[in-house]
Amino acid sequence: MAAKIRKGDKVIVLTGRDKGRTGEVVEVRPADARAIVRGVNIVKRHQRQTAQQEGGIISKESTIHLSNLAVADPKDGKPTRVGFKFVGEGNERKKVRVAKRSGVEIDG
Repeated sequence: MAAKIRKGDKVIVLTGRDKGRTGEVVEVRPADARAIVRGVNIVKRHQRQTAQQEGGIISKESTIHLSNLAVADPKDGKPTRVGFKFVGEGNERKKVRVAKRSGVEIDG
């Protein structure tokens, strides 16, 4: 199945502790159906000191399930579903993602 949410997308959190927050997708893990979003789902981790890095409590982004994310509409920034359409003719045909809300192409 084609990826509806990809690295670099601007997404909005639909449910959970961070509901309503927006951020950029840093990493997508399709096998787990999860993604890491910058500035969302921050957790505290206890880090042991090593020769390379200092120990202590660090904050980092944790994964969030893809069903709890929606792509932000390029036109107005509100959550939208993602559809697909083909652009071009013959050998130049290309499958692009489209915002269901406004019909605007998400990626070129």
